[in-house]
Amino acid sequence: MTRTVTDTHCPYCALQCAMTLTPSAEGVSVTPRDFATNQGGLCQKGWTSAEVLTLPDRITEPLLRNADGVLVPVTWQAALRYVADRIDALQSEHGRDAIGVFGGGGLTNEKAYQLGKFTRTVLRSRHIDYNGRFCMSSAAAAGNRAFGIDRGLPFPLTDVTDADALLLLGSNVADTMPPLVQHLRGVRDRGGLLVVDPRRSATAALTGDGAGLHLAALPGTDQALLLGLLHLVVAEGVADEDYLAARTSGWDEVRRSVALWWPERVAATTGVPEETLRTAVRILAAASPSRGGRGAMIITGRGAEQHTDGTDTVTAAINLALALGLPGRPASGYGCLTGQGNGQGGREHGQKADQLPGYRSIEDGAAREHVAEVWGVDPATLPGKGVAAVELLGKLGTEVRGLLVHGSNVVVSAPDALAVRRRLESLDLLVVCDFVPSETALLADVVLPVTQWAEEEGTMTSLEGRVLRRRKALDAPGSARSELQILADLAVALGSEVAFDTEPSVVFDELARASAGGTADYSGLSHAVLDAETTAHHWPVPAGSTGTPRVFGERFGHVDGRARMVPVTPGAPEDDLRPEAPVYLVTGRVLAQYQSGAQTRRVAALARSAPAPFVELHPNLAARYGIEEGDEVTVASVRGTATAAARIVTSIRPDTVFMPFHWPGDGMANAVTNDAVDPISGMPEFKVCAVQIARAIDVAAGPSNVEGALV
Repeated sequence: MTRTVTDTHCPYCALQCAMTLTPSAEGVSVTPRDFATNQGGLCQKGWTSAEVLTLPDRITEPLLRNADGVLVPVTWQAALRYVADRIDALQSEHGRDAIGVFGGGGLTNEKAYQLGKFTRTVLRSRHIDYNGRFCMSSAAAAGNRAFGIDRGLPFPLTDVTDADALLLLGSNVADTMPPLVQHLRGVRDRGGLLVVDPRRSATAALTGDGAGLHLAALPGTDQALLLGLLHLVVAEGVADEDYLAARTSGWDEVRRSVALWWPERVAATTGVPEETLRTAVRILAAASPSRGGRGAMIITGRGAEQHTDGTDTVTAAINLALALGLPGRPASGYGCLTGQGNGQGGREHGQKADQLPGYRSIEDGAAREHVAEVWGVDPATLPGKGVAAVELLGKLGTEVRGLLVHGSNVVVSAPDALAVRRRLESLDLLVVCDFVPSETALLADVVLPVTQWAEEEGTMTSLEGRVLRRRKALDAPGSARSELQILADLAVALGSEVAFDTEPSVVFDELARASAGGTADYSGLSHAVLDAETTAHHWPVPAGSTGTPRVFGERFGHVDGRARMVPVTPGAPEDDLRPEAPVYLVTGRVLAQYQSGAQTRRVAALARSAPAPFVELHPNLAARYGIEEGDEVTVASVRGTATAAARIVTSIRPDTVFMPFHWPGDGMANAVTNDAVDPISGMPEFKVCAVQIARAIDVAAGPSNVEGALV
């Protein structure tokens, strides 16, 4: 053990709740620490986070698949030599792009940075992307298009407390980020919480008793809803015309485009009553600072973003916020809720297919020269732009013959997961860095054991763009190594002369230099500066600065300082309702589980709270199919099926079923979901697809027992 008491942050979501770790002979105890985002609170996952450090099936030594197909322990030297030899052989035969890299939004900034550097300087492959593509890409694309900057929340989370109104689309924060609910108290007290969700989720339920409105829109219609709200802003004369003239471009085109979305049409499209639409606009307008309110905010989550028109849906939300004059005003603006622990930092420093550190474009000549100089390489040797995650996974076994996976369990978390599994199995080389035998690790040719959050130093960037220190509290078990060490060792084994430091503080200093002058500028930071904790360091933090908590107070990120308003038109779900698939499936999370569940399913208390997947459906829908509470229900799409126990509730639309996506096996929701993507962001359409449902017993008995053939 290296310390007695350590202040750090939770390993799970981007709220990055502060906690203190106290090692003892029995293990590590967790206590919450007062901090701006969690205000002394932790969710069930945070309280039990230390249990993942001592799981009985923790991977503590390298594993190599032998001739009998069994993963067996080997030395680090043997594992790295095997990986290096296979990479050499595959690249010699098929070219440098034959090796791909798939990263994760839970990696520290240092590891995400090194992973991008390794891919582009050692492998010299263009094929790198990460699971944040499944999480943040549509909001990022829309934010960059409108503002010239993508920072999830362009204001501190504490600003939410002061707002009079909040329109929250597609996020069930009461389950996914419970400590955040404290920040909604003021909005609820003032009757201003507006939640868009096809389910009356735990968050939507917070609108009860006069605290706000629940807008139960049909899945896939969030964009139409937002266009209808903007139509009413124009019709009721509550747009902030002075702000629009001074700070935006494109307003005239957007105003004309929403003329088509009159209330009757929007109500028929979304299922949200006209009067609810009008009331929502009046609440938002009254809360806007230009009309004397304390502030109004519009925030999106994955429910609004994980669609083939997700970027345009977020653009519609931004247009509404701009029309009301919100961005850059006190307790106001547009933001999106980052999901993974380092979903923000993970997309800033090189894991994305098109990016270099500092949120620079890999196709920008000046950016390539700057970063190449920091790395000590010729910019001409850096590969070009790669492809987004779903397309990268689609190339497995053909153009991409080997894959290195860091911090992701794609077998469970990717859309159309059964097809992804088949492609992984077709690879000539699959290397997985993990600390538990996840479903993806169990398919690997080589598994490399890595350190966990409490066993390493580093930094994370929270949902509000605040750079935070992760601190080591204890030593890793067995021979587990940090990815920083693994990447350095692999670089040597592959004969590279590019330098890879293994000390996190030194890697961060290099990251800071590489990011200098970029959109996400960390050049004014170091581990020493962050350890002082004298201020909150929200990026950009150029040298000599203490950070930028609020980024749009005076200007936006485009050269002219104006926000770009872009007209958008809703599209239908790629896999839409039809006679043989008459029900919508939406997917999401539950309170006690996280992401693919590889960690949380192994924690006893969390497994007791949420032991298995389920299918949530309305009593009317259940009656139509003869389904009773607890029956095993099969949900089928053209891609696959999932079977789980029925939960019959009145809190969901009668044309929709819901499944959580944390489990593998028969109840794996992503066996059913669609891998169609947003053409701008590459975001897959997790949140809506057409399915058939039936009692599993009827499916087993044959088609004659099922209403309509299962697709």
